[in-house]
Amino acid sequence: MNLPRTLLLFFTVLSPLISTWAQPDAPPATKTFTVPEEFTNNCEGPAVDAEGNVYAVNFAQDGTIAKISRRGKTSFFITLPKGSTGNGIRFGDANTFYIADFTGHNVLKANLETREVSVYTHEPRMNQPNDVAITRSGHIFCSDPNWKAGTGQVWHVAPGGKTRLVAENMGTTNGIEVSPDEKTLYVNESVQRNVWAFDLAADGTLSNKRLLHQFADGGMDGMRCTADGNLYVTRHGMGQVAVLSPDGKVVRTIPTIGKKVSNICFGGKKGKNAYITLQDRGNLETFKVKSPGREWVMMREFVKQR
Repeated sequence: MNLPRTLLLFFTVLSPLISTWAQPDAPPATKTFTVPEEFTNNCEGPAVDAEGNVYAVNFAQDGTIAKISRRGKTSFFITLPKGSTGNGIRFGDANTFYIADFTGHNVLKANLETREVSVYTHEPRMNQPNDVAITRSGHIFCSDPNWKAGTGQVWHVAPGGKTRLVAENMGTTNGIEVSPDEKTLYVNESVQRNVWAFDLAADGTLSNKRLLHQFADGGMDGMRCTADGNLYVTRHGMGQVAVLSPDGKVVRTIPTIGKKVSNICFGGKKGKNAYITLQDRGNLETFKVKSPGREWVMMREFVKQR
């Protein structure tokens, strides 16, 4: 007689959790982190420094980068060179971050202390470098979509700035990320809704392209891994962040307040705060995760190397 009552109580408690974790129309699981409409509709980035500050592009106007405190207070940080507009940001060490410049066909390099911005590499053959991923040793990968043609490719930037094309004949390449063990590169195609995995060699060469996951609907934008190997995929237009396991299964869906989720990073206490950029709200939202972000772990390593 007690078992049915226990089960009823169990499902009563579990039901809201199932809604939050699995259903796309569930109430938002995120919180507003910065004031809405501070950023343009190209709100992107983001990345976190060793002190826990978040950096995001296109603050107040395109071509700028903002610095956001751990409490969500936003301030102007730098202006990019004339003709440049930032998209993805990644830290290469504790004092340096790299910016995909989609209008200037560059990867830019910024110094946190001096706030100096320079061109790390210029590649006129790029359509528009969209997002970037980086290894511990400084190998950078750029997604490079051609939105009009519905095609894309991936560039490798070696330490020192030399570029080479490492994947071509793809769909609209957008989100890009390196696995925690740096043996896999993930690349998504926004329009085609595919997430691909490549074997990644130490010199940046890609091989063994395989489909990790295909979504039935909606778009995709930036992606980031947590240290446990899960891949967090922003679902632009869907108001979600989907979490993929290393074998490509959706293990969690996080509903967001805004719909046009453009990118994600991890920071905060123990690296377990996720920060996402919203292009329709012009701000950042945040939520908790169980494992620290891959890049947060890398930042701890960079700090020890100082």
